[in-house]
Amino acid sequence: MCSRCGERPAVVFIQKMENDKVTPEGLCIKCARELNIGSINQMIDKLGISDEEIEAASEQMANLMENMGDFDMDSLGEMFNPENFDGAQTMPFSDLINGALSTNDEVDKDELANQVKDSSGKKRKRGKKNGKDDSRKFLNTYCTNLTDRAKQGKIDNIIGRENEISRAIQILCRRTKNNPCLIGEPGVGKTAIAEGLAIKIAKGEVPARLADKEIYLLDLTALVAGTQFRGQFEGRIKGLVDEVKHEGNIILFIDEVHNLVGTGDSEGTMNAANILKPALSRGEIQVIGATTFNEYRKYIEKDAALERRFQPIKVEEPSIDDAYKMLVGIKGYYEDYHKVQISDSLVYKAVTMSERYVTDRYLPDKAIDLLDESCTSANLRNPAISQYQMALERKNLLETNIDNLSNPEDNEEIDYELVTKLKSEVLQLDEKLAELKEKAADNQVLEADLAKVISLWTGIPATKIEQNDVKKLANLENELKEHIIGQDVAIEKVANAVRRGRVNISPKKRPQSFIFVGPTGVGKTELVKRLADSLFDSPDNLIRLDMSEFMEKFSVSRIIGSPPGYVGYDDAGQLTEKVRRKPYSIILFDEIEKAHKDVLNILLQILDEGRITDAQGRNVNFENTIIIMTSNAGSTDSASLGFNKTANDINAEVTMKALERFLRPEFLGRVDEVVIFNQLTHDNFEKIAKLMLDELVESLKDKAITTTYDESVPVYLAKKAFGSKKNARGLRDCVRRDVEEKLANAIVFNQDEDIKTLAISTQNDEIKIKIN
Repeated sequence: MCSRCGERPAVVFIQKMENDKVTPEGLCIKCARELNIGSINQMIDKLGISDEEIEAASEQMANLMENMGDFDMDSLGEMFNPENFDGAQTMPFSDLINGALSTNDEVDKDELANQVKDSSGKKRKRGKKNGKDDSRKFLNTYCTNLTDRAKQGKIDNIIGRENEISRAIQILCRRTKNNPCLIGEPGVGKTAIAEGLAIKIAKGEVPARLADKEIYLLDLTALVAGTQFRGQFEGRIKGLVDEVKHEGNIILFIDEVHNLVGTGDSEGTMNAANILKPALSRGEIQVIGATTFNEYRKYIEKDAALERRFQPIKVEEPSIDDAYKMLVGIKGYYEDYHKVQISDSLVYKAVTMSERYVTDRYLPDKAIDLLDESCTSANLRNPAISQYQMALERKNLLETNIDNLSNPEDNEEIDYELVTKLKSEVLQLDEKLAELKEKAADNQVLEADLAKVISLWTGIPATKIEQNDVKKLANLENELKEHIIGQDVAIEKVANAVRRGRVNISPKKRPQSFIFVGPTGVGKTELVKRLADSLFDSPDNLIRLDMSEFMEKFSVSRIIGSPPGYVGYDDAGQLTEKVRRKPYSIILFDEIEKAHKDVLNILLQILDEGRITDAQGRNVNFENTIIIMTSNAGSTDSASLGFNKTANDINAEVTMKALERFLRPEFLGRVDEVVIFNQLTHDNFEKIAKLMLDELVESLKDKAITTTYDESVPVYLAKKAFGSKKNARGLRDCVRRDVEEKLANAIVFNQDEDIKTLAISTQNDEIKIKIN
């Protein structure tokens, strides 16, 4: 091998003098040219050899050395030793180059052996053939034979897609333009259709015209890799096409076929698509392509000459029932791989859960990934499964060694001591296997595994609606009423709508939507926060947009992203991107009346269909969200006089009239519930004051200070804050000024004391703090 790069065979030998010491070295052609050794460049130019041919020569010589078999390579090296030929070149360099560049597929090893014998005067051994098919050099290097893999059982069975496979067979049997192109969204099974066709060919279930065909999967990346010089890529493509023509029964499958356009493209060269066009047009080669709708439109449709050579086959996303049949057909592969058991009901659950919660991907890919990772979760949950498998593999290895030792070759003596030791270990493993077998039998994949994976993917609680979830929804009113005071009617409306949406009674999927209307400080935003905490156990699933920031016409681009040609086109929309990442969220549009009318028009589609297309052309799904809009409309309007009407009834009339002034009827008609919040009473103020004081007590508990308050404190705070237009916000101000400030002063000015307890009370119409 070359003493410089160590990768290619050495064909040029020199004597290197260093420190008065002569060292013989061998260099490959490429390294010799880089070092400008002698007249190498002149000789190569004289012979008219290109860089591509030099690369091919190096590969052929590497193959030649592999084919030498048991040839005595040491004696071949002696032939080039300067001591043996006294400075005279035994084998002319030009002859060696021309021999290496010979186009003959087979190397005459007898002739090579005779040359070596004549040059060194010694008899050499004859090499062996390894049976390698050099007629498919490029196919074997840059492609994978799918038909052979199908015959060997290395491709999973393909369930369904009979119509698409039949259509592909029909196109392949055409006389001209017989190149099908599979077009579909990522993950719908385009590559699987090509594999299914290979399985049918392997089983002989195709017409006679395709019976002897072989499908090769082309690796474009490998084809381009290492082609740093002009002409190398074209040479590989040309060699590949020539081999396909020569064989006559090859069908090339090119996944992501749009990559042909531009591959290998540089100044003064042709790209892969242009090189293949003539062969495709004349029907000399057959190609099956696969790409997505977007890439087909972007790259192939623009090139009419390339498009007309392909016949498109649209691959639609399968239905839930079809996806279920596909997964039932392949679940055995995952059971064998993960050593678990999968029930048919769990397979159906995997399909439905993936369809519901993973909205930005397509069936059956997302369901297969969910099932695969759930099997992993089940396997890791029970360590006995892996331990049992390792012990079983160890036992099989020991039994094989025992057989080999018990039946030695060439009359060798049997090592009875080692055989006995191995048999003893096998007996120990049998006991261990019997113990682990029962534990490893608990290998059923559960719905909890599916829910765990869904939660990891999306960050949402994807547990099924079982007894504990039903209880959670049944107790939703009680949980909300503990924190939201004086709005029982509003809470009941919201809870009923949420239950209706979570159980999926309605055949039409759309987000639940509400408009919370009422004066400031009555609990609208607080109810939204508590609802997010109750449904998702986390406030992170609340997406809040302040509509005062969307008062201009151009604010629409902030929601869905900027259109092409505008600044910020590459930036995602503030709303759409958040929903894509967390599809199970509550969206709060605060103070909706301040938004521009064009922003409200965008919301119409979301409220009705539950979907919207962002500036990047992606479909964003809002079906699993809850949309809540808040408004202060009507809070400052005066009401007309009426008989037999309560204050709340009059407030509702005023509020609806105010809403109708700035929201169109089609917008209000798409909203599930308009929830009107009541004015807070004095009793409500007292209860809210207690909640605020309880929060203060919990906060001081973290500082190891026990805090108490008597019943007069909330009464005092409610009396002081009642009547304020700020409502609960005014009460919060009173607690901050009269209680929190005095508590902080008591702690700061008595920091030398070890404060354990604080007592809050009222005296002479004033808050007092007592330190114990």
